Amino acid sequence: MPLGPALEAVLMVVDEPATEEHLAKVLGRPPRAVADALRALADEYTADGRGFELRLVAGGWRFYSRAEYAPAVEGFVLDGQHARLTQAALETLAVVAYRQPVSRSRVSAVRGVNCDGVMRTLLQRGLVEEAGAEPETGAILYRTTNYFLERMGLRGLDELPELAPFLPEADAVEAESLEGVPSFDPDAPDTHADDETTTEL
Repeated sequence: MPLGPALEAVLMVVDEPATEEHLAKVLGRPPRAVADALRALADEYTADGRGFELRLVAGGWRFYSRAEYAPAVEGFVLDGQHARLTQAALETLAVVAYRQPVSRSRVSAVRGVNCDGVMRTLLQRGLVEEAGAEPETGAILYRTTNYFLERMGLRGLDELPELAPFLPEADAVEAESLEGVPSFDPDAPDTHADDETTTEL
């Protein structure tokens, strides 16, 4: 069975990026041969100007539509519907991404507003996850997931753009914001209306 077409067939049905090791095991081929074939396919699609590309994201390989054809894909998928994160969710996700692992109270301190509802949404969407507890306070810590990397098209967190020039140091506002911020209970009803907790699809 030719390796290139076999890889294409498998990658057409994956739900998340497939690692080279897993593909090699499934196809019974040497990992190096699989790695070389994947890169050859990626180069071939780029050279041919295909509307899709094969990318290494979050430690694995998966097909993606090319950025220049995003308007066509967006028009087809959304078809008049809005499935984007709200500004509140984007801000909260950015804080988690750049300061992880981080407690919910520290996220609230950086944003200057309670973010219970938004954090719950991000958890439900699989963009963030629990990452243990803070030794000093016992507060639950949160970090971004591989699904976040996949959706952002990043190989790893080191590819996040530099943000320091655009944000104040969170330590400067945390001291006066942490006190009195309620702990986050994912099962509790929303008693604190976030400033932007609008419907998030």
